[in-house]
Amino acid sequence: MNRKPSLFSRLMTGLIFLFLYAPIFVLIIFSFNNSKSRSVWAGFTLDWYDKLFHDQMILDALYTTLAVSVLAAVIATVAGTFAAIGFYNMKKRWRTPLMTVNNIPMVNAEIVTGVSLCLFFVAFFNLWGDFAHWVNGAFGLQLPEQLYLGFGTMLIAHITFNIPYVILSIMPKLRQMDKNLVDAAQDLGCTWMQAFWKVVVPEIKPGIINGLLIAFTMSVDDFVISYFTAGSSTANLAMRIYAMTKKRISPEVNAVSTLLFVTVLVLLVIINVREARQERAAAKQRIT
Repeated sequence: MNRKPSLFSRLMTGLIFLFLYAPIFVLIIFSFNNSKSRSVWAGFTLDWYDKLFHDQMILDALYTTLAVSVLAAVIATVAGTFAAIGFYNMKKRWRTPLMTVNNIPMVNAEIVTGVSLCLFFVAFFNLWGDFAHWVNGAFGLQLPEQLYLGFGTMLIAHITFNIPYVILSIMPKLRQMDKNLVDAAQDLGCTWMQAFWKVVVPEIKPGIINGLLIAFTMSVDDFVISYFTAGSSTANLAMRIYAMTKKRISPEVNAVSTLLFVTVLVLLVIINVREARQERAAAKQRIT
């Protein structure tokens, strides 16, 4: 029999949530303040949101964030789907250590991932410079000899840390799938690719969508890894907010932070609602 939580437990839970979210609620409230003051309420206004959407630097950062997030989510979802299927079809003695390695980026400190990717790109650029110099001299080509951190490196970094989340979202759906479905489809005349698109993908579709949403959410919300891999010519929304806070904090920071918080919150609600519905549907199938 499930015991109801005690009054003390509920009080402590409430205090923890208050401690975590009170600063965010204050930030949201003062994004509508008709004053630059961060302590005195001077009336309701939407002027800071209007100024936000007329700030070209913020808009450029928003476009960069959306472009990186969408591309990284789509590419990571495709790569993660095939990787998950590959892991699923491996023998357990190979799958277990590889899944452990796959989970490391999710528990690893982001600053470690960011610094390591930055060092990797710098080392690769040095090797590429030597290679391009040799090729240009030997074959008369015009390959660029210097590469820099920018949009491309930030995109690769986002794809890299998104793939493990996609794999982790799809693997449970693969375990729930009947292993005989693919063989049955092939016995009925389907090629492997037809069986993949008509049997495997529909079975694991909820996991693919969840992985896509999680990857998009992680990319939109990322700062640390982007900071180390974007270079000086590219900035996403999180980096732009950080740069704005180095100076006197403008209420525009409150406005953009509010929009970013609401976006991530909506995505997380969608993900959790989908997972809850999938669990209820799976429970009904087990009962029937």
